[in-house]
Amino acid sequence: MVPKKEKSLTHKNKTAGTSKIPASAAQICVGLVQMRCVSDPAVNMKTAERWIRQAAARGAKVVCLPELFLSEYFCQSEDHEYFKLAEPIPGPTTIVLEKLAKELGVVLIASLFERRAPGLYHNTAAVIEADGKYLGKYRKMHIPDDPLFYEKFYFTPGDLGFRNWKTSAGDLGVLICWDQWYPEAARLTALRGSEVLFYPTAIGWHPSEKKQYGDNQKAAWQLTQRAHALANGCFVCGVNRIGHEAPAGGPGLDFWGGTFVAAPNGMIIAEAPADEETVLVVDLDMNFMDTQRTHWPFLRDRRVDAYDGMDKRFID
Repeated sequence: MVPKKEKSLTHKNKTAGTSKIPASAAQICVGLVQMRCVSDPAVNMKTAERWIRQAAARGAKVVCLPELFLSEYFCQSEDHEYFKLAEPIPGPTTIVLEKLAKELGVVLIASLFERRAPGLYHNTAAVIEADGKYLGKYRKMHIPDDPLFYEKFYFTPGDLGFRNWKTSAGDLGVLICWDQWYPEAARLTALRGSEVLFYPTAIGWHPSEKKQYGDNQKAAWQLTQRAHALANGCFVCGVNRIGHEAPAGGPGLDFWGGTFVAAPNGMIIAEAPADEETVLVVDLDMNFMDTQRTHWPFLRDRRVDAYDGMDKRFID
């Protein structure tokens, strides 16, 4: 399982010991778009389309865009003006993406700002089949509320549950950004049959924190997703944006890029740069998933009879 190479793309390949990944014809080729987002949705759509086309030309059968790719990350402030960015799903953007998916023969995963009804909005990922059919959506379940990440002002928590999408490319699960810190979300999605978990993401540093905490924060971000891959014996793709954004003024956020793929053994097998627009195209060997689960049978040994209390906030 070696990512396809391109001169303009630099990334790391990591394998060790028994984690070496065997070659196989049973593959899912994924394209992960790491892009710089600006204030104009039309410009962002053109950028996304360019990278989707490049991914398809390099063999990708599934292409995932970063979280809320049509705009700068507006949740850095609480401003009613940003609700104008929302749209219904399916809607104008999915119509454009459906045509593109059909033309290129690729499955598309796109994170959008969903207007469900007046006063009711979600952070939502649309899934589109390679024949251009809209398959459905996943609504972000875990909504953060931290300095410069004021998402609770904009988004209602998802109510569609955790889902597996049976696509022409394989069984795919989609979660969004803050969801990536919750092992329950990854587990329930994997238990529904997902072979690859995609996490469209918008994560970065507060400039005032970057020097002191930056390395640890990024390492934790990778670590938790690598743990999901290992614990569930599946592939995990974290898809981030890059660049400094301050749509509301002030210090803004430095998005750290680092889009990556973790294999079922938890090893990072491909990683994009921190500050470069690119599309990471990686062949995922599905036979390795079976091998890993056979030798590390976490799903077999789960004590499903002993997990009472997992639905509690805290056990006093």
